[in-house]
Amino acid sequence: MDQSSEQLPRDSHPPTPRSKDSQMSIAKDDILQEKKPQSDPKTQLMEKGTGPDPNAFPDGGFEAWLVVLGGFCAVFCSFGWINCIGVFQNYYEQNQLKNYSSSTIAWIPSTQSFMMFFPGIVAGRMTDELGPRIPILLGTFLHIFGLMMISISKEYYQFFLSQSICSGLGCSFLFYPVIAALGTWFLKHRALAFGIAVSGSSLGGVVLPIMVQRLIPHIGFGWTMRALAFMLLGLLVVANLTIKSRLPPARRPFALKDLITPFMEKPFFLLALASFFIYIGGFLPFNFLIVQGVASGMSPSLASYLVPIVNGASTFGRILPAHIGDTIGVFNVMIILSAFGAVMTLALWLPAASNAPIIIFAVLYGFASGCTLSIIPAMVAKLGHISQLGSRNGAMYAFASFGALVGSPIGGAIQNRQHGSYLGLIVFTGVALIIGTVLAVLSRTAIVGLKVKVKI
Repeated sequence: MDQSSEQLPRDSHPPTPRSKDSQMSIAKDDILQEKKPQSDPKTQLMEKGTGPDPNAFPDGGFEAWLVVLGGFCAVFCSFGWINCIGVFQNYYEQNQLKNYSSSTIAWIPSTQSFMMFFPGIVAGRMTDELGPRIPILLGTFLHIFGLMMISISKEYYQFFLSQSICSGLGCSFLFYPVIAALGTWFLKHRALAFGIAVSGSSLGGVVLPIMVQRLIPHIGFGWTMRALAFMLLGLLVVANLTIKSRLPPARRPFALKDLITPFMEKPFFLLALASFFIYIGGFLPFNFLIVQGVASGMSPSLASYLVPIVNGASTFGRILPAHIGDTIGVFNVMIILSAFGAVMTLALWLPAASNAPIIIFAVLYGFASGCTLSIIPAMVAKLGHISQLGSRNGAMYAFASFGALVGSPIGGAIQNRQHGSYLGLIVFTGVALIIGTVLAVLSRTAIVGLKVKVKI
């Protein structure tokens, strides 16, 4: 179109005078158009593309796997430390706390487990609101400070405050941010990523007990704790530098109903009950396998390797079933291996009276528990939005933590009532695992019904 044709409408006809009402209408439209972009900032942000898409999971890449590495280090230092508590149950009974009963001493490791899981309701919410860096930094300080205080402890209350409360609380702030951060980077391979990171607890459960038992005769209990603290501090520096969330913090105002609402959902509530009973029985072999092995005639030097054997086998139990879970469903895998752990407890550990069956049980139960105790975050991720993964996992573990709190003291009390026999304790463990498995099946049924061939 040439220039003359462009100017024809303007030059040929003079401007038509507008009425007063027409002018007011046009002015009103102009005002609305000016205000419209400012009235919906969320839409404007999406149009500009300045924020990451919550549904665009990389499922790999350098940054994502770097978070897995940092998560592995953090879980090694936190959950791995919790997994070696059986060594301290045995050591305290023979040394600093030998005047206390087995049940009384068991409150130290059981409260430590409780303090790792129960504050998850705070750690998870803090991670959702502030991101993972601040909780991990806080957890690093509390955990290392607690270990240093253990090294100078002499009395029962000192061990309880430093190991159970301070160190346990630090472990909580190291564990939940890892789960929440990893969930933002992976979807298709989420269970595998969780499995690799949480396998740090298994490796920690292998290395730390052996390290403790080998160093104490040479440098004493105090310097052994300090050496552990310095080693864990180095790993936690890596965790602090590498763990981050792909999404910005939600910055939602705190509401108590956000922590209660998940329990109003039938699948979530049933899964929480399943976790409660699994945690009642699931940690008892970690706490009592060494002393039960010695009572059955195993040499103390060989029995000291039972917890590392359990944790070594659980390394494979955390990774391989998690990878399979990404294919056939995390609920399906968890139910199968939880039932397997219960059967092994009653069929193998209960009648075991010599070295061979006890060691075989340690391997098989370690593999089963590796999956059962670590795949729960991936199951929770199936039941809610990714932006609430931290708080929902925290609520789940806070509920289940009461099982970890009372399980060991109840087991110790049963053992004391039976005058040193471990039969009642083992039956209690197996029954608790069976109840947990049944409740997990009911949770799955609440989601997909009675369908068997469904990936969930």
